[in-house]
Amino acid sequence: MFDEIGGPDVLHLVEEAVVEPAPDEVRVRIEAFAVNPLDQMIRAGQSPRPVQLPHARLGVEGTGVIDAVGSGVTGLAVGDPVLLAAIPDFETRGAYAEYTTVLASRVVPRPAGLDVPEAAALWVAYFTAYGALVEKAGMRPGDHVLITAASGGVGRAAIQIANQIGAVPIAVTRSSAKVQSLLDAGAAAVIATDREDVAEATRRLTGGAGADLILDAVMGPGLADLSLAAKLGGQLIAVGWLDPRPASFPANPSLTIRRFMGFADMVDPVIVRRVAAFLAAGVRSGVLRPTVDRVFTLDDIVEAHHYLEKGTPTGKIVVTV
Repeated sequence: MFDEIGGPDVLHLVEEAVVEPAPDEVRVRIEAFAVNPLDQMIRAGQSPRPVQLPHARLGVEGTGVIDAVGSGVTGLAVGDPVLLAAIPDFETRGAYAEYTTVLASRVVPRPAGLDVPEAAALWVAYFTAYGALVEKAGMRPGDHVLITAASGGVGRAAIQIANQIGAVPIAVTRSSAKVQSLLDAGAAAVIATDREDVAEATRRLTGGAGADLILDAVMGPGLADLSLAAKLGGQLIAVGWLDPRPASFPANPSLTIRRFMGFADMVDPVIVRRVAAFLAAGVRSGVLRPTVDRVFTLDDIVEAHHYLEKGTPTGKIVVTV
């Protein structure tokens, strides 16, 4: 929990009684959860969503085993391994815990073939990448997809999902040191901004046309230059705001800019079933595999948030419970 806005040190562990699930709810014994940039923003008071203090909680995704079921729940049983698909009221029953209760409709089966840390790293990143690229932008085979912040969880998920669809993922990273790891992750090409211009490099890699789609998790003043990497009539889908400064006006007048907020779609059961089926198929085929950068324990949650704030993870940060 945290009782005040601030740095990682405001987080602290508390003991509470285990809550019984209400009708139509399940209780999940959490085995691991992922630490997301949204958690950092909420804890630091940088999120537009207000948080009630004191005794606020964090955690929008995790994996575990159903520990108890409320009345009226069908199709789920004690012992079923699941992913937490949506925790709209995470500030009161977030995933940073040993147990949490959620509506039975807000869990999905855990795909076989993933270990616990990988499962904890799957849902939010892959839901966001799939929702933005496929549901929102209609990505098709052969599309050139430019992916910013490609070393992060959403970026690596987007690379894999583009490959599963048959599109061409072009990764963007700030550091030349990360080029090989992104090629190994499945990127068709990597643009390192410490040595080349994004727009020029994209046009070289696309035969002068530009990218069909840009998946941007950064925003900020660099948006104007980034927009020049898109083809005429292309799309930019914004999925994050890693740069908190105001975004610049796009320099490409034909560009369509879309905003995708995955947490809004995570409460839509039709979309959730569609995404869960897609991800399960990708895991079975071996195309989709989350990258876990580092694993902490619940006792080390403050250290995990300090590590997140360094801004260097290559994949997801996971905490085991």
